[in-house]
Amino acid sequence: MSLTLYGGARSRATMVAWYLEEKGLPYHWQQLDMAAGEHRQEPFLSLNPFGKVPVLVDDAAVGAAGGRLQLFESGAILLYLADRYGHEFASPEQRALAEQWVLFANATLSSALFVTSNRETEFPRLMGVLDRLLAAGTPLVGEAWGVADCALESHLAYLPVFFPQLDLSPYPHVAARIAATRERPAYLKVMT
Repeated sequence: MSLTLYGGARSRATMVAWYLEEKGLPYHWQQLDMAAGEHRQEPFLSLNPFGKVPVLVDDAAVGAAGGRLQLFESGAILLYLADRYGHEFASPEQRALAEQWVLFANATLSSALFVTSNRETEFPRLMGVLDRLLAAGTPLVGEAWGVADCALESHLAYLPVFFPQLDLSPYPHVAARIAATRERPAYLKVMT
């Protein structure tokens, strides 16, 4: 296995790096100079023509054009890694549940956080539901921490970083999950 992860500091590439670290999967981190626009120039554009990070290149897998596999979009990368190298899914149903959480985190939760007009209405509603769902303190899918937890916890852990003014006291289980996430050694290695 030869994995290369392309990204920049404080980008969605770090959630993929966190997953790789948690699972003990070897990879090469290729940090791009985002301020200089390296992600919007060749040779990076040959990996992702949209000029966005992250990108994962797996030299041990075959891509659509017959060459090495090149994937963009953090959710797609996380699910690929969970399936191929994390061996997380015992059934199509389990994979679908993980996909549900990854898509929720990357689309629904992300837009509630980062779209200003959604933060006042959608964010509190989502946090209330999440707080109830996280009350059990268990992994979201299966018996062990996995890709669904990585996607959700990455976004939740952004809250104190990007929005320190947000009051999370009405959501004690969300706050507890954030605190537990921020103590994980693999998280500390890549996210701080």
